[in-house]
Amino acid sequence: MTTATDPRTAMTTLLSPRGKRDPYPLYEALRAYGPILPLGPGQLVVTGHAECSRALRETALLSTDAAVQDALLPGWRDHSSWRWLTRNMLFSNNPDHDRYRRFFGVAFTPRRIAALRPALEGLIGGLVDRLADLGAGGAPVDFMAEFAFRVPMAVMGELLGIPEEEQPGFRGAIGAITTALEPVQDLAQLAPGDAAMDQLAVYFTDLAARRRARPGTDLVSEMVRLRDATGELSEEELVANFMLLLVAGTEAPMDLIGNALRLALEHPGHAARLREDPSLAPGFVEETLRFDPAAQALNRMAAEDFDFFGVPVAAGTKVTLLIAAGNRDPRQYADPGVFDPGRQGNHALTLSGGAHYCLGAGLARMQAELALPAVLRRFPGLAPAGEPTFRDQLVQRGFGQLLVKCG
Repeated sequence: MTTATDPRTAMTTLLSPRGKRDPYPLYEALRAYGPILPLGPGQLVVTGHAECSRALRETALLSTDAAVQDALLPGWRDHSSWRWLTRNMLFSNNPDHDRYRRFFGVAFTPRRIAALRPALEGLIGGLVDRLADLGAGGAPVDFMAEFAFRVPMAVMGELLGIPEEEQPGFRGAIGAITTALEPVQDLAQLAPGDAAMDQLAVYFTDLAARRRARPGTDLVSEMVRLRDATGELSEEELVANFMLLLVAGTEAPMDLIGNALRLALEHPGHAARLREDPSLAPGFVEETLRFDPAAQALNRMAAEDFDFFGVPVAAGTKVTLLIAAGNRDPRQYADPGVFDPGRQGNHALTLSGGAHYCLGAGLARMQAELALPAVLRRFPGLAPAGEPTFRDQLVQRGFGQLLVKCG
């Protein structure tokens, strides 16, 4: 790719299929103009690690809640995707954010996540066996559909009480909802996300009603009981956050597992070491989160005038945090363009930070740390079976298809 040197051209190219396929040269083109880049009136682009890290913790910068979206995307209230998104903890600010986070935080304590490990190991073992059956005789297998998606979907299915036979059918809806997070030039681009969100809203409204009538041991039953006992959330807020748990809890680990496998295939020396020593998995996963993360960008808006590393920011300014660029900031990392699973002092921005730090970060890491060595050990001859395809997305980056031969 020819690196664009003009900031506006670089930003425009980022939204093209070419830019989404390989955004990293464009991030470097933007970085050449400094870690904080004014891009016309009322817009800043941030590429620096320290700057993104502070922005994620800056109380003067708001996440994209309903009030912020009114300023950024007029007409959004006619679209169910964003009507539901602005009722969940990811797209909210205080006091609602603290209320949502406190309510659902009890489900993702380190102790509860650690307790899932034995079941997750068994689940991954079964899916590796399934992958072997599908790839018997050298048949190419889509790793994304048949493994990377199925691992987190099974985990979230178990947590939320979604029957196993229903789980594969959610992939299309989950993917469509993530397209609503992309920059849109025309509100009609939200139509796939609208339809998918409507589908999930009906599903979780019905599931909550069924668990209210006949409680189980799943998270939906627990959260319904807590909501009814405390009144802390409305029924719509409850359903909206169930949808968030399913979408974020499936899509992000899926892309982490897919990206990690591709990096293993591209770096056979690192893959061989991981195959022999699974204790290296945390470093491999952490470096994947830094080097080629699923989450590439986040948006914020200034709630008030403030100073940001010497740059005056006016209230109402849109701030685009290119966190994937921050992850390759040479001021933070030596040789940032090198994939190094043994890297020390890795502080990837991928799982956000501050009050919005990913609630399921520990669970996502654990899935990838168990899944990747299991696949590499079972299939020492694993190899690509064609050129992978990327989804036409930038904010949530990942493969549409990753064909492999199990060997």
